[in-house]
Amino acid sequence: MIKQQSVNSRFKLNLILKITQAINENLSIEELLKQYEQILFEELKIGKIAVFKFNTSWDQLLVSGISPDIINQIQIEQHLSNFTEITYISRDLPEILWVFDFLIPVFHKNSMLAYVLIGDIDEEMEGMSPAIKHLSFIQTITNIIIVAMENKRMYKQLLIQEAFKKEMELASKIQSLLIPNQNTLPQNQYISTRGYYQPHYEIGGDYYDFINFNDKELGFCIGDVSGKGIPAALIMSNFQATLRALFRPDIPLDKLMHTLNQKVCENSSSDKFLTFFIGVYNYTTRKLKYINASHHPPILYNYKTLKIDYLKKGCIGLGMLDEIPAITIGEMVISDHSKLLCFTDGLVELEHGDQMEVGNQILTRLFGTPKNISDTFSDLIHHIDIGKKNKAVIDDISLFGIEFNSIT
Repeated sequence: MIKQQSVNSRFKLNLILKITQAINENLSIEELLKQYEQILFEELKIGKIAVFKFNTSWDQLLVSGISPDIINQIQIEQHLSNFTEITYISRDLPEILWVFDFLIPVFHKNSMLAYVLIGDIDEEMEGMSPAIKHLSFIQTITNIIIVAMENKRMYKQLLIQEAFKKEMELASKIQSLLIPNQNTLPQNQYISTRGYYQPHYEIGGDYYDFINFNDKELGFCIGDVSGKGIPAALIMSNFQATLRALFRPDIPLDKLMHTLNQKVCENSSSDKFLTFFIGVYNYTTRKLKYINASHHPPILYNYKTLKIDYLKKGCIGLGMLDEIPAITIGEMVISDHSKLLCFTDGLVELEHGDQMEVGNQILTRLFGTPKNISDTFSDLIHHIDIGKKNKAVIDDISLFGIEFNSIT
């Protein structure tokens, strides 16, 4: 008896060693499964086997020696889910299971990991069949194999996630180069500027820009692609390249908008569009020309009169229709000391305190003060707390301000 137990122990140890070596050699999931199948068929003399593994749903991990038509009729929740112990398949169980001899549930950390069905056990051989003697052992090695396979799957997924994270970080750095930083924003005797950019994810669909055409004219714009994340960022990066190639002081703004609309329609799906604001300011004449393409109207504050205007004139958003039906160019002379705030909808949709969103009204109150553009921005950013840790941020946020200095 003792000798037989010793033989059984060596038998188990050898099989576990074989499995462990396969795992340590970092064999593929397919190779591990092949080793497992070989142990069941060649070492334990099993003729039929079906293994159902749970991940997010039940999948067939291994089926051999049995018709797929039969296996496909087995419903885990209906036929197997009530079993928590190794069970002999008698005629009291569902008929679809009768082609097998034993049902072996496999747990991992008190969670059901798999069900193993085995059949065609050689019961005529001398002594007891290895399969019957080692049902618990089959349960154990199945646990080892499936956990190893799951670990490999999770490790592979982790590597993919890490690679994706690095790609996103690189994309974020590249996109940040497309957004002007404070050191590159135009500052001269005519204007002072401030800007702020924060994508909701690593990259986003907001964009703003300043273009110094010459010593007399400045171009500026702000845009927001519908949606967030990678799709929006790809559209916006393509749009930024197109705009930079086309935006010149000698091109009429309405003609530019028609061309940009065509490019957006060509390069994005039908459910994607841009809201956009674009302006050209002449330092000498102090004339501002602009077009608002369904963007949140920028706020213009006059330090002298304390009057606030909203720059609304323009057209529909870019990409909304194949052709823009009508465009109105806004024109004004900024004769007094004034400041302008341009922003995307992520700012007005930002939850703040007990209020559902910051809203245009609060922005107007925060912006419409005698403070210069630098102090105004500091107060604005501090008040609405648009930092990286703010969970109220639900969209990309971009804003910039221009202070039009007094005539000297």
